[in-house]
Amino acid sequence: MINKISFVAILSLLLIFPTSLILGAEASTTGRDTLELPIGIGGGGGSSKDCGSGRLLENPDKSECPQAKIPLLGPVIQAPLLAPVVQAPIVQEILDFVDQRLALVYPVIQMFKSTITLDPLGITKSWVGADICKYKGFYCDNPPDNGSAIALASIDFNGFGLSAPSLDGFLDRLPDIALFHANSNNFAGTISPAIAKLKYLYELDLSNNKFSGPFPMVVLGMTDLIFLDMRFNSFSGAVPAQIFTQDLYALFLNDNSFDQTLPDNLGNAHVLYLTLANNKFTGPIPGSITRALSTLTEVLFLNNQFSGCLPYEIGLLDETVVLDAGKNLLTGPLPLSLFCLEKVEQLNFAGNLFYGMVPEPICWLGLYRNLVNLSLSDNYFQHAGPWCRALIEKGILNVQNNCIPDLPFQRPVAECAHFFALPRPCPRMWSYSYVPCNHADLDSLVPGTAPTP
Repeated sequence: MINKISFVAILSLLLIFPTSLILGAEASTTGRDTLELPIGIGGGGGSSKDCGSGRLLENPDKSECPQAKIPLLGPVIQAPLLAPVVQAPIVQEILDFVDQRLALVYPVIQMFKSTITLDPLGITKSWVGADICKYKGFYCDNPPDNGSAIALASIDFNGFGLSAPSLDGFLDRLPDIALFHANSNNFAGTISPAIAKLKYLYELDLSNNKFSGPFPMVVLGMTDLIFLDMRFNSFSGAVPAQIFTQDLYALFLNDNSFDQTLPDNLGNAHVLYLTLANNKFTGPIPGSITRALSTLTEVLFLNNQFSGCLPYEIGLLDETVVLDAGKNLLTGPLPLSLFCLEKVEQLNFAGNLFYGMVPEPICWLGLYRNLVNLSLSDNYFQHAGPWCRALIEKGILNVQNNCIPDLPFQRPVAECAHFFALPRPCPRMWSYSYVPCNHADLDSLVPGTAPTP
């Protein structure tokens, strides 16, 4: 009975005086484990400034104390906070776009910005805020389908030196883009087929970057595209024949790793500017190419693996100012039809397998027309006439490392003999003395020219 009363009494004391027990307890830990329970305190100020004396009744508010430590008897346990931690409200910037079309491309731009790994000119520092039209490299205009709207119409990153692993998710998500120029950056990856949905895109310049993979077949279906520049990348494989008949006015393919023969339909091309240099194109240069290139001022075949003989039709490129077929495997004599290139200023056939006589009518262009550079070095020519020798003296003609016996800096005799030990015939040999143009001095310049075929 006594034990029962004692238990009830003790229980009553614990129920009646819990607050006194807590507030009056001292941090005495002799012989026992002590738990320090942090309690977050909020509210107004109090009269006492003492946060460490343990006299909590004198400062019941404790607003200036970061936490209160209350000793409790018993094993050490993890106790939850008795008051929630109040977080500062998140303030979101509200952007005001002049047109909904700009609001749609804003997150696309910001996502692309986050992928840029190098920005040497600090270009992307301007890519902040709602005024996208003032971002460096971004230009706005009225879209074709709505003359009163404002949209992102063109991008010019030329020379920015930006680095990013890909353009995927950026270029293909700019629905109103018409011009995209990205020359001289460090963009990589392949070209996404998703750009096919860019219905206004008509100029695409990806030159001088680090793109790779096959020719982007997606451009074949982009009927509004008229300018395609893929120079100085690492594209490889074949170039589809259809691209040469697409209505492009400029197609720049040079300085990649394309490896194929030129397609038969090249003569049907409508392109005004075409560069094929510094690839791995093989086979002969087709005679039909002159129909495709008749309006070109620059015809660049250099540094490929073209072989065979030059067709006489090469002389029909009457608008050509620069004709460069250096560093290939071309052979045979030079056709006299080159005499018809009266506007030509530079002719380069160096580093091939040409032989025979350097045609005097071609050298005549250097004396009485516009030719200022005729490079025939590193071939196997055997003779140079008086007009050609006059060009050598003027520094216009270079015939070093050939087989012309009485000129300096020629190949060794044994090397020339080895070359001529193998027959190197050309088809239609008659065509190499054919001149397909009328000229007042033609008979005196080219006696015995072949008749029209």
